[in-house]
Amino acid sequence: MATLLSHLQRRPPLVRQAIKIRRRRVRDLQDPPAHSTQEIEPPSHHLSPEERALLYEEALYTVLHRLGQPEPSHVREASELLLYLQEAFHMEPEEHRQMLQRVQKLEKPIFCLKATVKQAKGILGKDVSGFSDPYCLLGIEQGVSVQGGSPGSRRRQKAVVRHTIPEEQTHRTQVIEQTLNPVWEETFILEFEDISSSSFHLDMWDMDTVESVRQKLGELTDLHGLRRIFKEVRKDKGQDDFLGNVVVRLQDLRCREDHWYPLEPCTETYPDRGQCHLQFQLIHKRRAPAASRSQPSYTVHLHLLQQLVSHEVTQHQAGSTSWDGSLSPQAATILFLHATQKDLSDFHQSMAQWLAYSRLYQSLEFPSSCLLHPITSIEYQWIQGRLKGEQLEELAASFSSLLAYGLSLIRKFRSVFPLSVADSPARLQSLLRVLVQMCKMKAFGELCPDSAPLPRLVTETLRTGTTEWFHLKQQHHQPMVQGLLEAGKALLSLVQDVIGDLLQCRHTWNKIFQNTLKVDLFSMAFVELQWLVAKRVQDHTAAVAGSPVSPEMGESLFQLYVSLKELYQLRPGPTDRDGVLALDGFHRWFQPAVPSWLQKTYSVALARVQRAVQMDELVPLGELIKHSTSAVDLSTCFAQISHTARQLDWPDPEEAFMITVKFVEDTCRLALVYCSLIKARARELSAGQKDQSQAADMLCVVVNDMEQLRLVIGKLPAQLAWEALEQRVGAVLEQGQLQNTLHAQLQGALAGLGHEIRTGVRTLAQQLEVGIATHIQKLVGVKESVLPEDAILPLMKFLEVKLCYMNTNLVQENFSSLLTLLWTHTLTVLMEAAASQRSCRLASSRLKIALQNLEICFYAEGCGLPPAALHTADFQALQRDLELQAASSRELIRKYFCSRIQRQAETTSEELGAVTVKASYRASEQKLRVELLSASSLLPLDSNGSSDPFVQLTLEPRHEFPELAPRETQKHKKDLHPLFDETFEFLVPAEPCLKDGACLLLTVLDHDTLGADDLEGEAFLPLRSVPGLTGTEEPGEVPQIRLPLTYPALNDKKTGARRVDPAEG
Repeated sequence: MATLLSHLQRRPPLVRQAIKIRRRRVRDLQDPPAHSTQEIEPPSHHLSPEERALLYEEALYTVLHRLGQPEPSHVREASELLLYLQEAFHMEPEEHRQMLQRVQKLEKPIFCLKATVKQAKGILGKDVSGFSDPYCLLGIEQGVSVQGGSPGSRRRQKAVVRHTIPEEQTHRTQVIEQTLNPVWEETFILEFEDISSSSFHLDMWDMDTVESVRQKLGELTDLHGLRRIFKEVRKDKGQDDFLGNVVVRLQDLRCREDHWYPLEPCTETYPDRGQCHLQFQLIHKRRAPAASRSQPSYTVHLHLLQQLVSHEVTQHQAGSTSWDGSLSPQAATILFLHATQKDLSDFHQSMAQWLAYSRLYQSLEFPSSCLLHPITSIEYQWIQGRLKGEQLEELAASFSSLLAYGLSLIRKFRSVFPLSVADSPARLQSLLRVLVQMCKMKAFGELCPDSAPLPRLVTETLRTGTTEWFHLKQQHHQPMVQGLLEAGKALLSLVQDVIGDLLQCRHTWNKIFQNTLKVDLFSMAFVELQWLVAKRVQDHTAAVAGSPVSPEMGESLFQLYVSLKELYQLRPGPTDRDGVLALDGFHRWFQPAVPSWLQKTYSVALARVQRAVQMDELVPLGELIKHSTSAVDLSTCFAQISHTARQLDWPDPEEAFMITVKFVEDTCRLALVYCSLIKARARELSAGQKDQSQAADMLCVVVNDMEQLRLVIGKLPAQLAWEALEQRVGAVLEQGQLQNTLHAQLQGALAGLGHEIRTGVRTLAQQLEVGIATHIQKLVGVKESVLPEDAILPLMKFLEVKLCYMNTNLVQENFSSLLTLLWTHTLTVLMEAAASQRSCRLASSRLKIALQNLEICFYAEGCGLPPAALHTADFQALQRDLELQAASSRELIRKYFCSRIQRQAETTSEELGAVTVKASYRASEQKLRVELLSASSLLPLDSNGSSDPFVQLTLEPRHEFPELAPRETQKHKKDLHPLFDETFEFLVPAEPCLKDGACLLLTVLDHDTLGADDLEGEAFLPLRSVPGLTGTEEPGEVPQIRLPLTYPALNDKKTGARRVDPAEG
């Protein structure tokens, strides 16, 4: 018996020569009842012993009656499949043997070939029009062994099916008119007995009807059509034309085949006859096992799939691995054979896979991603009419059950998907994806129409789960001993757990829910948790407010406040939440405890400072770190105070200002207390010690500790964020109040520290000043035979030792202050010594050399005092005084004329008048030639309002030109603009003319007959500038030089204040 399945869109043929099977359509199905998304208990995947035995019999029967060649990835050996079934069903060997024998005695099924003729392409055109009207005859030839390929080694003959297969076993397709690429889409069930001796035959024919020659001539289009007319005339009326055939041995087929087969000719004429698309499936009919006879094929396959998948999952769990959804080759082979033999459609297989996997997922652990494939398959093939009523109910129940189970996992996602397991985020995301895809299915929408939108369901589930999680945590932290202090500690732990959970939600979980469902988990969780936390914190602070706050309770409240502040800072933006928060203004709940917090902060810091000073041995920490341990502890202590202030960060601006004032006041007070304690510690350690150097060491460390403290105190504005505070309190406080309060406190503390540091440095300087004064006094009294460089050695060695010591033990700031004090003192001592030794040139010379070396010592190649600090007014005055006192008479004279030459070059005013000269030097004759041309604008010095001027010419200094007498010009009566025009020659070598201070002095005098001549003015011409003096060539044209007249200055007269020794000339 065979059945034909026609394509749904084609009309049924008029003639049927065989029993055909069509796909039945369900027309009487009612709309399925609405299903809610409430949790439904999934059907158990465990079978009773009787059901398991029947299913085992079914599986054995499937393996024993296997048909076709195996797929490349499937298992070939039946023994391997039987062994796998024994393990999957947990059968004992004897039980397996008995069951196998019983199945082997069962009646064999009816073997069938399910053949689908899909279409053909490129067939021959047999009609006059160039087309054909093709149809197919097909059947199975049994009892004949076909050797080789298709159509076989037998002699080709026309009408193989028509001539070799009985008519009742021959099947025919519809006729497709006028085409070369027909499409049939018809399915036939062909029975056979022995697969090894059976072959499938298909003949394709062109249907010919009886037509007149006139009708055929009307269809004629070319010469080929005319040739076909002549051929038709010779052929019997109504005889169909052969188009080709296909012959396939059944034993060469796999369980499922889908190929294009070439149409073979019966002669060599037209070898290329096109191709035919065929699908084959080897199936069973009348299977003997009880399960096949009593249950629908779909149900049996579902149970078998559940059993094998359950076994696969348990096998992986036993090996401590997770099942990835891939079936073993044995399981895949058995399920494929069963579905093929039972002729289950792809849709029903996907249905079975979905039902099995969705049930097993709720009881066994395997990835939810395994559910995506059946979801996609069902969605792609979904046609509601394919399923019976009970199947629709079963599918709807599976949707509801999995949705409820998935929501239950989401409700407990914190414990089901812990972050301690690496793949937890991926597993949760996979579950959400499955639920999203399931709820998007057309099947879900039709079978569960009353289900709420998935985002809403998930949001409500997460809200419920968050509340449940909070209550579980609260029970976990419930103290064993009842009391406010224990309750506060438990509440603190609970708040910290809430913060940790919210951080996980924001950093990990929220991305998953947001990307998958557009659900803002973090905002929802924060709103729920902050209400729960706020209620409990308010109750606790209200209970504490009725009793005095102990130090332990104050610390507990402070930690709780800090944790609440951290929790509140996690709040989402206003756009992500609705309304006010229960934690808004939470700081007011802790307001009564603030004074105790501030007092405890100061008390703890004071105790730490006292302990640090008491343990300090006043020894530097290292070569680069010159302060002691207490300074480090103090810095840490102040940093802790600043950290406490930042933790407090009181929201109310006015109260925050008062709290900051208190912090600054306490910090400054601690600084001054530390100064007192560290000095007392230094006195305590140095008491009774004979070695004064150790006391100096300790004093250096004390000064360094205070300097370090000053640096730390200076950082208070940044550490306590004064700028941000000033912006916050700008609208509350009066202008300048913050500056007058906080900065005044800070400057007062810094001034006190500066005074303490200066006092310490002054003490160190006083210890050195005595030694410096002693060495300077000894320097002055050294014998005359000792060279000045040797006389200052004791002073320099003393300073080198002491200053190196101080540089090693003091920080740079304090060392610079010490150097400044010592330099000022040293200048004072030197000035006193210089004043007392003014008449002694040797002592002045030694003091001058000492000043030069001291300047180098205190500068220390840039590591000591800068030049600006060294070159004070006292230093410059002392330097000038010592240079004059230490200089010889000739050196003083040289300096005098150098200064007059410099002054002459700087003078531009001619208020005293001017002289014009020409000067040149002839090296060959060693003669200096001077032409005095004129004078002008002289001052009238006589009572008659005029003058009698003349000019005196001398070469200075006199000791350089001892043999040259002064020269004079003629005297001019009553003339303020005399024209001299006189020439003078001086016989002088070039060497003395080139020395510093060598010059031609032009003294303009007013001649008086009765008294001394009056001075009109002086002019100085430096000799080294005279042409011809520095070169070897004779001077050419000599230029005129106009020299303004000057008077000797008062300090010029003081230059020669010291008595000139006759031995010096």
